Order: sequence, then structure tokens, then C-alpha cells
Amino acid sequence: MEFEKKKEVKILVVDDVEVNVIILEEIIQNMGYEPLAATSVKEALELMQNEKILPQIILTDISMPDIDGYEFCTILKRDPYTKDIPVIFISAMDSTADRTKGFELGAVDYIAKPFERAEVEMRIDTHLKLYTLQRELEENNKRLSLVVTKQMEKLRIEQKNIMLALARLIENKECVSGNHHSNIAHNSRILAQAMQMAPMHEHLMTENFIDTIESAAGLHDIGKIMIPDSIILKKGPLTEEESAIMKTHSELGAQTLMDIYQGMERNEFIDMAIEIAYHHHENWDGTGYPKQLTGLDIPLSARIVRVADVFESMLSERAYRKAYPLEEVLRFIENGAGVVFDPEIVNIFLKIYRNFRVGCDCCK
Repeated sequence: MEFEKKKEVKILVVDDVEVNVIILEEIIQNMGYEPLAATSVKEALELMQNEKILPQIILTDISMPDIDGYEFCTILKRDPYTKDIPVIFISAMDSTADRTKGFELGAVDYIAKPFERAEVEMRIDTHLKLYTLQRELEENNKRLSLVVTKQMEKLRIEQKNIMLALARLIENKECVSGNHHSNIAHNSRILAQAMQMAPMHEHLMTENFIDTIESAAGLHDIGKIMIPDSIILKKGPLTEEESAIMKTHSELGAQTLMDIYQGMERNEFIDMAIEIAYHHHENWDGTGYPKQLTGLDIPLSARIVRVADVFESMLSERAYRKAYPLEEVLRFIENGAGVVFDPEIVNIFLKIYRNFRVGCDCCK
């Protein structure tokens, strides 16, 4: 960050001895910089409250009434707003112990009184260059970080789109409506948003959680891509053996996602997509699969998707059955509270289900 003009550089002088302030102001002006003056730390702090006159370097005495230079330096270094401003002590207190204490508090240099004009000019120029280089490095790092973040986000979006395309392959085979994955995503978001009003869950329902579950929920049945079409498309009840094969789609889905993202940096979307794929058939009472988890041991994202999935699935046609009437679906979910579903989530669902999207228009 180069300064286009020297007068853009402001240097603050803090000293309770007026003659010292006058001398240092003259030196700074002759160097082409703009001097700012304060005869106390309190005055200096009030001056720096205005962002437009924040100095690039501070020259301060140590021995001053009320607040001394050491405490002033400590105050500056504690404040994120001023912590990076170079502080140079100008003082008659120039013993090794004095200098050591100043450096430990964060000062960058020490000029002993009585000071020489040439020394003051040299120290100011040196630390102004270092300060400018540091700011340029920070700006470059920010720009680089922004570029990397954008590239990573682009990669995550591409990965996500690939996964959603795979999910649609299953949907197009199994779901007559053709909107199952997008409906689950939408409905999971709506349900999560409504849970912000519940004391038990409000601290968990952050905007990031809500955005992530909307993206991850559509991959809940990704494992079905590994299930034979003869089972997926069967027009009629599955045999016991076929049912057992069908149930493996939860573990297959989670494993597929883990394999795809192996060696890549994990993020909330990946982690949540895996836990939803793995656990969206767990039941509250432990009778579900694949791990027979109970109650709050079931990941919250999977508990939300469980309700959204059952609602949308029962209201949609399948190769082996017609859609169920809305009243019957609502009764099934209500009766399943505390057995199949998280009772708190069911309670919220029953109040807001009219905002859900399904593959038909039966509840609109």
C-alpha cells in the first residue's frame, strides 16, 4: 500500500513537554509528513477516535502524568483498531531495563533524549517503510486468500452439482413427480427455519446450518444408485431379501460420498451430506437402520430430513403404489412422534407443513 503523497502520512507526537512537541512537529513537517500533536495520552486517544486522522506512526514520551507511555502502548496494542501502528518511544529513560520493557509492550524502536534530528528522521523513515511493506503484505495476503476462497467455493459448487445430478438419476427412476430431491431440500430448509423458534434448537439453527441442510438434504438417497433396478423399480412389495438389500442404500450412500471426497478438504456440506445419507432412516425409538441409534444420538440434520422425506415420499407416487391422502400422511407422522420421529420436530412440522412442496398439489 504505497502512499501517493507524503502529506497522506500522519505522525502523532505525544509529549507533555511543549518544546519537545514543537521540535518534533517541525522535523515531521520538514520531512513532508503531517504532524499530529497531543500533550497527554487522554488527548491522543481522543484524537485517534476519528478514523480519518489515524496516524501511521506514533512517537511518544514515557514519563507523563496520569497515563504514562508504557500504559499508552499497552492500550494501543490491545485495541484491534490501533494495534498495528508502530510505536517509537522518545524518552530520557533509556536504560537497558527501560528499553526492554518498551519492546516487550510492543514498541518498535527507542530514541533517547536529547534526540538528534538526523536520528529521528532515519527512524521515522525506516519504520514507515516497514509499516507500509507490512500493510502491502497483508493486503496481498487478503487478495490471495480471496482468490483461493473463490476457487475453493467454485470447486465445492461443482462437486455439489455432480452429486445432485447423481441424485436426480435415482429420482428419475424412482419418483414419478421428478421433484423429490428438490422438494426434500426445500422442505428441510423450511423445517429448519421454523425450528429457530423452538428454545431447544434455536441456538443450533444458524443461517449456515439452514443453508447447508438445504444443499445436503437432496443427497439423502444417493446410495440407491448402487441398488439394482430390479429392486428399485419393482411393482409390488419387496421380499425379505430385497428389503435387506434396499436398506443398504444408507451405508452405501455415506460410503459413496466419503469415497468421492477422499483426500479433499472436508466442509460442513460434505459432513452433513454424509450424516444425512447414513442416518435418515434411523427411528427415534432405535428400531431404524443402519445403526439403530435412538433419540438425540441421531444427528439433528438426519432427524429433520427423516420427517421431510417421509412426508414428501408418502404424498408422491411410486412404481409400487399410489400416493397416500394428505390426512393419512399427517396422521402417520403425528402418531410416529416419539417412535419414528423426533417429537419436537413433529410438533413444529404440524404447524408449518402447508409451506412444504410435494410432488403433487394435494396439500397446497
